[in-house]
Amino acid sequence: MRPETTIPVVRRIPTNRDDAFAFTIEGHLSSADIENVYGLLEAAYEQHDKIDLLVRLDGYEGFDWNAAFKDTTFAMQTRSLKHIRRYAIVGGPAWVNACVGLLKPFLSIEMKTFDSAEEAEAWAWIGAAEVRE
Repeated sequence: MRPETTIPVVRRIPTNRDDAFAFTIEGHLSSADIENVYGLLEAAYEQHDKIDLLVRLDGYEGFDWNAAFKDTTFAMQTRSLKHIRRYAIVGGPAWVNACVGLLKPFLSIEMKTFDSAEEAEAWAWIGAAEVRE
């Protein structure tokens, strides 16, 4: 359990488009964190048939493997495939890029990985911008 004073592992990044969603992920994703992300995406799918998604992996430390293979998580992942147009992943470990390369031929969504230094290109690729508050 995380102390109350720590930054949440998953934080939403405001964007300039209603149908563009972005998150930053820092630290280790627990089962609750994964369900939180999919809950936020489910709410987006209620408003928009298709969305563009950017995920920034700053300080990403992996995820709870048990959560990734739960029936409910798998169902949420499958539903996401119907609603995402473009999915940009910024930063993260090298294995993320390798996994995207392996999965792309089997998915109906456009996925692309970017180095942390290429974040501006990732935003341009999904056609959105971060709104700084």
